[in-house]
Amino acid sequence: MNVHSCSRILWSNLAKSSWQECRMSQQALPQTSHYSGDDVKIIDKSSGYNGFFKVNVYRLQHKLFAGGWNEPIVRELFERGHAAALLPYDPVRDQIVLVEQFRIGAMETSATPWLLELVAGIIDEGETAEAVVRREAVEEAGLAVGRCEHAISYLVSPGGSTERIEVYVGEVDASKAEGIHGLAEEGEDIRVHVVSREQAYAWLKEGRIDNAASVIALQWLALNHGELQTRWLAGR
Repeated sequence: MNVHSCSRILWSNLAKSSWQECRMSQQALPQTSHYSGDDVKIIDKSSGYNGFFKVNVYRLQHKLFAGGWNEPIVRELFERGHAAALLPYDPVRDQIVLVEQFRIGAMETSATPWLLELVAGIIDEGETAEAVVRREAVEEAGLAVGRCEHAISYLVSPGGSTERIEVYVGEVDASKAEGIHGLAEEGEDIRVHVVSREQAYAWLKEGRIDNAASVIALQWLALNHGELQTRWLAGR
């Protein structure tokens, strides 16, 4: 094989590789969203269950990416309201406060139904998310929250639930976090844990912490703790 043939093959392979990389890059880019709630037709809505939580049954149509509308479909939607969660963080000691309590939803799939979680509560009508996490920090962990910053907002399970959780990180004095808390009238039995930030990360990696709000909050902290800790310490 002569030099010119080798060059042609080399440039051909390079061109093919560049095209493939470009193609993959284009595929990785999110497509521009052009649909909204206005592109959904609610044909019928009925109540499937109405207790502490609600289940509504929808018959609906929505626009298709290829154009036109789909045939009517039926979807059951779990309506449990929205919630707010707090990751209590002590920037001086570089420690995190977690709470442990029984969760019936974890009985079938987790090693134990007693989960390590964030402080959290349901947002009642007329109440702000920040007010919820400040109140729940006292009720569930006996903690007063200083500075409190919104970290992230996410949909819990949009395929079948309307619930959205607002996650906050709050400044606390972890040396004051201890004991068993919760409201007896709500059947709460909550134990407080104080751990180093690195220990919390290790439990996350090991799968000991496996509930969504806690996983998301700790991952957020892993990305932002340096800037957050520096800022909070500077403002003391």
